[in-house]
Amino acid sequence: MFAAWGRFVYRFRWLVLVASILSIAAVVYSMGYGGRLGTGEFSAPGGTESGRVDELLDEEVAKAPPSFMLVFGSEDEKAADPAFRDQVERALEPLEEDERVAGVRTAYENGATDEAMISRNGHYSLAVVELEEGSFAELQDAYADIRQEVRPGPLEVVATGEIPLNEDFESVTETDLKRAEVVSLPLALLMLLFVFGSVVAAGLPIGVGVLAVTAGFVGTLLLARAMDVSIYATNIVTMIGLGVAIDYSLFVVSRFREEVGRRPVPEALARTMATAGRAILFSGLTVAIGFMGFLFFDVADLNSIGFAGSIVVAFSVLYGLTFLPALLAILGPRVDFLHLPFARPERLATGSGLWHRVARSVMAHPWRTLLPVVALLLVLGSPFLGIRLGLSGGDTLPPDTESRRGEEILDRQFPDSSAYPMVVLLDYPQGSPLTRERIGEMYDLSRWLEERPGVKDVESIVNLAPKLSRDQYQELLSGPRGVLPSQVREALKRTTGDHIAVLTAYTSVGYNTEEAHDLVREVRGQHPEVGGEVLVGGWAAFDLDLTDSVYDAAPPAIAFVVLATYVVLFLLLGSVLLPIKAVFVNFLSISASYGALVWIFQEGHLSGLLDFTPGPINTTTPIIMFCILFGLSMDYEVMLLSRIKEEYERTGDNLSSVTLGIERTGRLITGAALIMATVFFS
Repeated sequence: MFAAWGRFVYRFRWLVLVASILSIAAVVYSMGYGGRLGTGEFSAPGGTESGRVDELLDEEVAKAPPSFMLVFGSEDEKAADPAFRDQVERALEPLEEDERVAGVRTAYENGATDEAMISRNGHYSLAVVELEEGSFAELQDAYADIRQEVRPGPLEVVATGEIPLNEDFESVTETDLKRAEVVSLPLALLMLLFVFGSVVAAGLPIGVGVLAVTAGFVGTLLLARAMDVSIYATNIVTMIGLGVAIDYSLFVVSRFREEVGRRPVPEALARTMATAGRAILFSGLTVAIGFMGFLFFDVADLNSIGFAGSIVVAFSVLYGLTFLPALLAILGPRVDFLHLPFARPERLATGSGLWHRVARSVMAHPWRTLLPVVALLLVLGSPFLGIRLGLSGGDTLPPDTESRRGEEILDRQFPDSSAYPMVVLLDYPQGSPLTRERIGEMYDLSRWLEERPGVKDVESIVNLAPKLSRDQYQELLSGPRGVLPSQVREALKRTTGDHIAVLTAYTSVGYNTEEAHDLVREVRGQHPEVGGEVLVGGWAAFDLDLTDSVYDAAPPAIAFVVLATYVVLFLLLGSVLLPIKAVFVNFLSISASYGALVWIFQEGHLSGLLDFTPGPINTTTPIIMFCILFGLSMDYEVMLLSRIKEEYERTGDNLSSVTLGIERTGRLITGAALIMATVFFS
C-alpha cells in the first residue's frame, strides 16, 4: 500500500505538491474563524470538594468584585508621610475616569491611615483596584489597559494578584514561543546540515516543520471555538510540531537518499514510502496515543493540550507523506544539491562505522551492557521517589517579572495580606445558617480554626468584634436583619447565603506546601460536629483536590497509553515480545527523566545556572511528561525496530539485522534526538 502511494505521488508529483500548498493556504485563511485561547483561569476538577465550594459561593454569596493590588514604595519616604500619600493619589487619578474600574481602596480612606495597608517597614502602601464584572478574558484586557494608566511619579509601583500574575504568565509564554521559533529553526538547520551535508536535503525537514506548526496552530485556534483551549497548548504545538515533523522528515529524506543511489527515482520513492513512510505513520500513531492519554483527566488545560498535540502530530505525518515525497519526486538525485565541502558523502556500504561497532559490541556482550545501563537509569530515576507536587506560583516566573516582585513584597512586608486564603463553608441544605444553634456551631468552628497551627486569622460573621461572646453573636445575628447595623448587614451579604455561611482562614503557609495540604485534610476530617456539612475550598484545597484527581486518573490513562501503543507496535512488527520490550525500555527512560526533573527543579541543583526558584513540581507536569515522552521515545523505537524487522525479513539473520538496523538508524536517531532536545530547550 505504501509503495503504491509512493508511485502515485511520483506520477502526480506536481498535483500533490500544489494540493499540499493549497491546503496550507486554506488552513491559514481559516485562522480568522478560530476562537480565543484560554487565559489561564483555574477551575477545580468536577466532583471535588473545592469545586462544590466554588459552585455554592457563585450561587448564594455576593462575590467580591474582581481586583488586583498595586504596591507603592519608596526607599526614602515613609508611606504615612503626606507627600507619599499625595503621590499615590496622583498616580491613581486616571482610574477615576475609567468606567471599567468599580472602585479603588487605598491606605488613606476618609482622611485616616489604614495601618493594615502599610508595610512592616513603613515604606510601602497597598491600593486595591476593583474592576467591573466580566469574563476572565475581559478582565485580562481591562487590566492591561488600566495598568498603563497608573502614573507612578517618583514612587516605585508594582502590580500583583491573580490577574497580573496570569498576565505575566501569558506574556512570558508568548515571549518564549517567539524565542523558540527564532532560535530553534536556525539551530535545527545547522544540525540537519551536519547530518545531511547538503543545503537542499537539510532544508526539506525545516519546510515540513514550518507547515506542520502553522497548520497545527490554526487547528488549535479552530478547536478553541468548540472548547476551552489553554494558551500553553501553543507551546506544545510549536515544540512537538517542529520536533516531530523535522524528525519524520529526517528519516524520510535519509531513506530516499539511500534508495536513490541504488535505483530509479520512482522505485526509490516507492521504497522510501514502503519503509520510512510506513514507519512515520505508525510512529505518529504512537505519539498521538500518548496525547490521547490527556483526555482521561478532568482538567481543561490537559484536555486541550491532548487535542492540540494530536492535531499537530497528524499534520506532521500528513505533510511527511504528501508535501515531502512530492518534493523528493521532483528533486530526485538533486536532493543532494549544494553539497557542503566539509561533509562526508553518504556511506552506502555496510559493515563499518561507529554504530556498526557499537551494535556488534552490544550483541557480543548483551548482559554486560544491559545490566549496567538498567542500573544507571534506575539510579537516575531514584530522586523521583521524593517528588512533591503542587500548583506553580509566582515564584516560577522570572525574578524580574512585575507580578512576582509584587508577590515577594507582599510576603515580606505584608504577611497578613495573603492572596490565597482557605475558605471553610458551612452548608445547611434544609434551611438558613442564621439560627441560634447554627450561629453557635459557626462560632465554635471559627474558634477551633483559630487554634490550628498555621492559621493567623479567621474572618467571618462571628469574628466581627473580638469582645462579643457566643451568646451575644447568637442573639445579634438570629434576630431581624433590618435592625442590624449597616456594617453587619454588609458582612452578612459577603459571608452568608440562603443555606451557607463562609469562614475565611488566613494562613502562614504557602498554598502549594505539604503543611497547607495537611491543614486542609485536618479541617475536612477533624472539625467540630455541626448540623450541616463542612466543606473546604480555596487555593490549598484546590491544589490538594487537583493532585488527588490527577493521581486517581493516572492509572487508567497510563494503562490506555501502554495497551494502545502495544497494539500499534504489534500491528507494525507482528511480534508479541518486541512491543513488551519497547514499553519496558520506555518506562526506564521516562523514570530517568522524572529523576532529573526532581533533582533539578525540586531540589534546585541547577537553580543558579538556569535562574529559577526551586519548589514543588507542578501537579500536572509528571502527567504531561509521561504522555509526551512515552510517545516521543516510542517514536525512535518504531524507527529502529521497523528497520531491524525489514533487514530480518530480507536476511533471516537476527545478529546481522540488529547490527545493520542500528548502523543505519543510530546516527539518524541521535541527530533527531539532538534536534528535538534543541527545540524543547529553546
